[in-house]
Amino acid sequence: MSEGTSTINKKVWSMATVLMNDGVSNQDYLEQLTYLLFLKMIDEYNKPPFEKGIKLPDNCSWDELKSKKGAELFKYYNGILESLSEQDGMLREIYSGAINKISTPAMLSKIINMIDGETWTALSSDVKGDIYEGLLQKIAEDTKSGAGQYFTPRPIINAMVKCVRPEPNKTIVDPCCGSGGFLLLSKEYIEDNYDLTEKDKNFLKYNTFRGWEIVQSTYRLCLMNLFMHNISDVDGKSPITRNDALLSDPGERFDYILTNPPFGKKSTLTITNEDGEQEDEDLVYNRQDFWTTSSNKQFNFVQHIHTLLKSNGKAAVVLPDNVLFEEGSGGLIIRKKLLETTNLHTILRLPTGIFYKQGVKANVLFFDNKTASKDVQTKEVWIYDLRAGSHFTLKKNPIKDKDLDDFVKCYNSDNIHNRIETWSEENPNGRWRRFDYSYIKANNYNLDIKWIEEDDELESISIYQLFDDIQNESKNIGDIVLKLEELIKDVK
Repeated sequence: MSEGTSTINKKVWSMATVLMNDGVSNQDYLEQLTYLLFLKMIDEYNKPPFEKGIKLPDNCSWDELKSKKGAELFKYYNGILESLSEQDGMLREIYSGAINKISTPAMLSKIINMIDGETWTALSSDVKGDIYEGLLQKIAEDTKSGAGQYFTPRPIINAMVKCVRPEPNKTIVDPCCGSGGFLLLSKEYIEDNYDLTEKDKNFLKYNTFRGWEIVQSTYRLCLMNLFMHNISDVDGKSPITRNDALLSDPGERFDYILTNPPFGKKSTLTITNEDGEQEDEDLVYNRQDFWTTSSNKQFNFVQHIHTLLKSNGKAAVVLPDNVLFEEGSGGLIIRKKLLETTNLHTILRLPTGIFYKQGVKANVLFFDNKTASKDVQTKEVWIYDLRAGSHFTLKKNPIKDKDLDDFVKCYNSDNIHNRIETWSEENPNGRWRRFDYSYIKANNYNLDIKWIEEDDELESISIYQLFDDIQNESKNIGDIVLKLEELIKDVK
């Protein structure tokens, strides 16, 4: 991070600390920052040297907003949020459902003045992007908010992108894109590894990326994150659709899919029963393009990803352990079909302690789609076991890019058909091992294959991970106790 980025970042984040003491969460702060920052950048784009002429309602002037004080400021700001939510295009997408969560006009005025102190359009997309991405990461680190579930560790994404090697003038999609990390790091890889023409850059900005996100607040943050990284325009079409990606086949096909579907086995739908009570029921997607019906969210995403791939498309997908071995909920059928119709050539067994949701055991599956054939497309599966003997935590020992360098080297993107095992009978703890299709078929298509011995009693949990978990839980308990004490005082 550059010195300039760091200074602005500190300024932006110091305001969050002030607001936290006033009861405004980090996520709510970032939402309000998004509303105000977007309006300020439109104001800059409408002035020289840009003069884009982006039309806004008369009651949505940045200069008017920053001149207001007290109750008039709140009234004007609330009017802006309401008016912009009724506009078309990106404006409606950003401001839909927007409400003011800043508790006092004085606090709101401070944020406005901070934003007004910078010329945001003069900052490079790298600087703006780093600031926004930094704020998103801080929110993800807040374990109480649960926002971390939308944040995949960047070293994991980096390794996936390095292996897939996306090329210019091709399409990239994340069907559950969260804050947009997979799309942004793919963009960064393309910019760093290819000499792009103006035509290439234009395609990268407007035509390369696509995504779906179901959660309104996350969708809004994702749009702003992409915009800050120079993807799409203020007055352009949104590359992200806010919807449940699993509902239907969108009809679009893509060259690359990089994604981490949300954790949790079941897809559920909240309904109101005959007694007027709300209850959850399993949500099953009946789609003609799926191999089988299932209420398991991850199995449905595997089928959906297969549908979205072009006939020569490539996918890298983070999936939990149960996808590798579970036979029920259509699991056996789906694994068999995936092996038959795609080249499922690589599985990376991820270590524990790297996700913000505790206890997650996950893998990355790499597969290339193939044109229809009577032959089985997967000839062999290479597995890299990074889990056995690895001890990572979110704070004391977070996973880094260098921890995945050996996997990326073994993956051998230059030629995946020319790989060398590090496992052998002489080296039984080698992490990189090949299994041919006949072995997997004889194993009833179970891909949860382990060969490195571990201490079962400790289950690879390090003392640092235990300390991290205890600290997180202690903080959560402490916050609950404080709230209870406040409630008791009110009762007295």
